[in-house]
Amino acid sequence: MEETLALTLLAGAGALAVLPKAWRRLQLSRAKHRSLAGHSKMAKRLARLLPGYAYDEAAFFASDGASADLAARRRAAFERLAAELEARSPRTLEATRQARVSLPDLQFTGAYRVPFQYSPWLRQHLAVGAFWQASEGVLLEDLDGQRYFDLAGSYGVNVLGYDAYKDCMAEAALIAGGLGPVLGGYHPVVLDNLARLKAVSGHEQFSFHMSGTEAVMQAVRLARYHTKKRHLVRFCGAYHGWWEDVQPGPGNPLPPRETYTLADMSEQALRVLDTRKDIACVLVNPLQALHPNANAPGDGQLLGARRTGGFDRAAYTAWLQRLREVCTRRGIVLIFDEVFLGFRLAIGGAQQYFGVQADLVTYGKTLGGGYPVGVVCGPARLMQRWRAERPADICFARGTFNAHPMVMAAMNAFLRRLDEPQVQALYDGQDARWDAHAARFNAALQAEDLPLRVAHMGSVWTVQYTQASRYHWMLQFYLRRQGLALSWVGTGRFIFSLNYGQAELDAVLERLLAGARQMREDGWWWPGEGADEQAIRRRLRGEFLRQWWRGDHAEG
Repeated sequence: MEETLALTLLAGAGALAVLPKAWRRLQLSRAKHRSLAGHSKMAKRLARLLPGYAYDEAAFFASDGASADLAARRRAAFERLAAELEARSPRTLEATRQARVSLPDLQFTGAYRVPFQYSPWLRQHLAVGAFWQASEGVLLEDLDGQRYFDLAGSYGVNVLGYDAYKDCMAEAALIAGGLGPVLGGYHPVVLDNLARLKAVSGHEQFSFHMSGTEAVMQAVRLARYHTKKRHLVRFCGAYHGWWEDVQPGPGNPLPPRETYTLADMSEQALRVLDTRKDIACVLVNPLQALHPNANAPGDGQLLGARRTGGFDRAAYTAWLQRLREVCTRRGIVLIFDEVFLGFRLAIGGAQQYFGVQADLVTYGKTLGGGYPVGVVCGPARLMQRWRAERPADICFARGTFNAHPMVMAAMNAFLRRLDEPQVQALYDGQDARWDAHAARFNAALQAEDLPLRVAHMGSVWTVQYTQASRYHWMLQFYLRRQGLALSWVGTGRFIFSLNYGQAELDAVLERLLAGARQMREDGWWWPGEGADEQAIRRRLRGEFLRQWWRGDHAEG
């Protein structure tokens, strides 16, 4: 009897010990977004199972069930487009072909420019150049002298316009050319940089790095070091560089270990932050305000019409304010990753734009004045890398090329430009200005009954589609023919520099309309039976299952 009672009590005690852990696990699960982007482990498992297959020529033009006549019309249009792009830029395309053999980056971006089913056949028959020889104003020039309006923005580097950065680089040569590549010490221009960074960031100490990814890595290391906690929180869909802890899903060979991916703008996420004791820091990429809880949009994933986006400044500001309150209350380090958006929304970045001060801020891209850079900004209590009471307990972070004289000099030239009246004028009233530009684009697209619209966050835009289609990704090639240069993610991201004027935007709109009209005329936007969103998803599921079944049995 006593033995039975003892066993019962032990079992009860064990259950009570497990209950809090199970409850915390349940809270964490409820704070995740209900999408693959919110479930890194599941996304990684499914990525391993997704079968690879490619369409042959016949399926390439009729994957949506188009008739033989429509497929022939598309094929003829495709051949005309490919021939024209080849004839226009033969030297650029030949250089790209030669480089691709030795550059895995080019191989990757070429393969994932469009959905993988279409990629092999497309790459054999339609080429896009990857080489440029000049920039001027808002234009790029390829090796054949063809000029394009730049909508790639050098992945966010180009805020002020390329001419400004070329001037910064030229000034850097004059400022630091005498010292050259002397490393380990500092060029005196660093003193002015520190003063200017204090004014811009609102923080007191800084560390210099060679990329935005490095800066984020160091910010997370510092947060873990000072809080003595291991886990970090990132929000669903956010990009913070390619290193392990902040890219825990597909694309990382390792599974998530010390990263929680929570839903953006979520009460459940705030509850998790307010109750757990193992969270060192929260990473925020303010660009997610344009597409909360969704991965960065790219044409490589565009197989229907499901590309969402829309910026609500008031709602996102309120979310950041509440997040700030919770992090302060719980001693969690709030990190703003402004590597992409820094100096684009405001001179003081997202902190100034949203009125929320982060504990640590990372900058990159444009701050280098045309050169690679990463910067961590923070208070002394978080930036210190050693403990006086424990001299062997350090948080090491160095790099041979950190604070390179040429980079520091170009950074100085960029920071000084922010004081110029003509540069400050680019920021004055820019929200209303870019809202008006986007509204004008959308009105023109609607007036011509074209199945696309733009959503935007200032000068960062994304193209959305109002009609389902398997072929939206073809638009990027029609825009290339019209003289618009997009990055490899295609219509997922247009990045305008702030020096775009009315005349240049009028030209971009004209080319966007012309490219979309031609694409419609060539039959890629087919509204027939089998081309709706539900039918597209059903057809894709069938393809995946058939390919998986064949692959599974072939291996067996």
